[in-house]
Amino acid sequence: MAHALVTGASRGIGRATAIALSARGDRVAVHYGRDRDAAAQTLSMLQGEGHHLVGGDLADPETAQDVVDAASSALGTIDVLVNNAATAPSAETFHRVDGIDYAGWQRAWRRMIDVDLLGVANVTYLVADALIAAKRPGAIVNVGSRGATRGEPDFPAYGAAKAGLHAFGQSMAVALAPHGISVATVAPGFVATDRQQERLAGPDGDAVRAQSPFGRVGTPEEVAAAILYLSSPEAQWASGAVLDLNGASHLR
Repeated sequence: MAHALVTGASRGIGRATAIALSARGDRVAVHYGRDRDAAAQTLSMLQGEGHHLVGGDLADPETAQDVVDAASSALGTIDVLVNNAATAPSAETFHRVDGIDYAGWQRAWRRMIDVDLLGVANVTYLVADALIAAKRPGAIVNVGSRGATRGEPDFPAYGAAKAGLHAFGQSMAVALAPHGISVATVAPGFVATDRQQERLAGPDGDAVRAQSPFGRVGTPEEVAAAILYLSSPEAQWASGAVLDLNGASHLR
């Protein structure tokens, strides 16, 4: 049985991952940024016992420390970390260079870098530091994006943050392997999360689905299945991998 912290587990990929880990028998700390009610719903969907809620904005380094401390205290230890929390592309975070003013540009970049890259780096450090001190093995899985290599013209800070996340994961894979800690990354394409349902049901839904030759988009459960494998002891040899999960919609 592992003890897992899943960041950004209120819904979508994070929720599906928390559910999959609990079905494996893991105890899970369900992290949320602001939506405690949605996180509590995730908690109610988990199998087994011993799961906990932990909340806080990971863009703040002190709050990140509090989140990791709370999860460690509740679970006893953290030996699986899933870095899923992110400020995702949306109408509110749109910042195409020819469609936003300079102040809005700066706000978008700061928020996305702070959460999607620096927040991940800080939580990873804290969890890895504790594992190293305890001489315990572990697994870290980062949730990246197809946009890291395809490009995100409407959300360039998101694409840049995820590209940085992919590189960060590979650096950590090399640094943490001597300590028995694996680090891998999944890079999903378009996924049918709750926040994307309106777009999928709208006029450009067919075009989004047509990006993949399968004629559909991915599901949170498909991403969670990959995370489940990469966080298992059997996947240690996949450390350093960036696994594309985009239905052949973007090939590198």
